[in-house]
Amino acid sequence: MVLTGLSRQKHPPLSKAVRFLTRHLSTSKLRDHYSFQPPPSLSPDTQKTKSSPNPNKKHKPRYRPPSSLDQIKPTHSDLPFDFRFSYTESSPKVRAIGLREPKYSPFGPGRLDREWTGICAPAVDPKVKSVEGTEDSKLEAKKKLLRGRIQGAPLTEAERKFLLEKCQRNRTKRQINLGRDGLTHNMLNDIHNHWKFTEAVRIKCLGVPTVDMKNVCSQLEDKTFGKIIQRHGGTLILYRGRNYNCKKRPVIPLMLWKPQEPVYPRLIKTTIDGLSIEETKEMRKRELAVPALTKLAKNGYYGSLVPMLRDAFLVSELVRIDCTGLERSDYKKIGCKLRDLVPCILVTFDKEQIVVWKGKDYKPPEDRHFLTDREFFDDPSCGMESSDSSDDCKDQ
Repeated sequence: MVLTGLSRQKHPPLSKAVRFLTRHLSTSKLRDHYSFQPPPSLSPDTQKTKSSPNPNKKHKPRYRPPSSLDQIKPTHSDLPFDFRFSYTESSPKVRAIGLREPKYSPFGPGRLDREWTGICAPAVDPKVKSVEGTEDSKLEAKKKLLRGRIQGAPLTEAERKFLLEKCQRNRTKRQINLGRDGLTHNMLNDIHNHWKFTEAVRIKCLGVPTVDMKNVCSQLEDKTFGKIIQRHGGTLILYRGRNYNCKKRPVIPLMLWKPQEPVYPRLIKTTIDGLSIEETKEMRKRELAVPALTKLAKNGYYGSLVPMLRDAFLVSELVRIDCTGLERSDYKKIGCKLRDLVPCILVTFDKEQIVVWKGKDYKPPEDRHFLTDREFFDDPSCGMESSDSSDDCKDQ
């Protein structure tokens, strides 16, 4: 009966038992004899009552990650040219007829002190409101001054050969690939990053920009203030200059996204220039029956396309180029370049073909340019001109 009575009694709660044990342990002789001190995790009350040694000390604010809502100070750049997404695939001479999106700056809101016009960020007037930015005659003089200051004395033949040897594939893997978008704005930052560690960088050009390699070379030298010392097909060696200082590199704000291309006039017209409606219909009936001059490979090198087309116009007035497998935007850009470089008249882009007509009053250009396989842009026999005059230099 006694046992059953004890078992029926309610046990004290767990918190009371813990309080009873801690009270007896605090006054026990074991704690005094062994100097037992509980760890800080078991005595939270002591941390609360612990006073700071210096009450007047200012506490460091807690870390807060950066946010896009914070006010960002706009970046200022002294580069004397308009900022565009692509410097080789967009020309300031061609006027757009409209914009596909509002004038959102691809550099981010409030990150650049130049206003985006929908096509470029002009260097002249950051408050310009028109689609086309005005040009300043002082910018060209500033470019020449900066370029001459960075380049310094010309390279000797031994120095040039030493740099070319360092840029070979078996010596270094440093290479910048220039693709269908051409020389983009962010690629300028990549070039300067490579120039931190080496005096010259190798640039591999493929795709649409290789139709006009002369423009690629001139834009590279104009926007980077460097010097092309060799071109072998689509491979360029870009030298930074004797007086280049990586600590004083120019400020290049990066584009955070690719802007939408503006709307340009149609390349293919309903009636071909210089022909009547009946003549246009008759020509378009036999356009795809013309044998193809060549077939373009995807992401290939098209540097010999312009002289091939000029030679073909000597025996035929209608020429077809097979572009099977290429993106539609790519062969439309190629056709636009051929129209300006050959020159010729575009007939159609149907069925992945480029059909061009030489026109009634076609005359072959007097300054016919046949590309050489290899060019040395710093050859003493070519002088110290830029790539405009160095295209005539041949491999010796």
